Amino acid sequence: MKIFNQTQIEELANILKNDGVIAVPTDTVYGLCARMNSRKAREHLIEIKHRPENKAFPIMCNNIEQIKSIAKVDERIEKIINSFMPGPITLVLLKGDKTPNYINEGSNEIGIRMATSKPLEELIEKVGSPVFMTSANISGEPVCKSIEEIQEKFHSIDGILEGEVAYGQASTIVDCTSLEIKIIREGPISLEEILGIIKK
Repeated sequence: MKIFNQTQIEELANILKNDGVIAVPTDTVYGLCARMNSRKAREHLIEIKHRPENKAFPIMCNNIEQIKSIAKVDERIEKIINSFMPGPITLVLLKGDKTPNYINEGSNEIGIRMATSKPLEELIEKVGSPVFMTSANISGEPVCKSIEEIQEKFHSIDGILEGEVAYGQASTIVDCTSLEIKIIREGPISLEEILGIIKK
């Protein structure tokens, strides 16, 4: 399994374009990713993680326009995005009208993150699609904290991007699908901070 440095983003993008799965550092944990606009890539990711078919993957976008292309964004949500993204926050939003059916099938919700580093931003841009981004672990097991752990656990991924993981704490998950903003998982960003921004 090849380890890539941050000057080799083009090669990693080509792996994703061919429905491969790679490990990348995010601001919270090491993640596994595959391109969003391919059912085959999603199935490959499910297989590698041993994840239940019906459990949705969060999606990482590289800017607000890309978020708007797959999810419904109102004024409040736009304020949250502009204030806290990129950062350790995942927004649960309503799916956009053109979002492929196989993404979180049977639900009208979608979990969104924004690229948390220049290499990830560049990767998503070169792939030309948002990516499924999920923590680097076998479903139900602890998250891999190092490249060595990833190599040990995942023998069938197609590459690993070197880099720093800053927080080591999972992102705050915020449900924005109704009028009441709710925290689904506590993380580095609090509900008070989010509500403070919305009220401005």
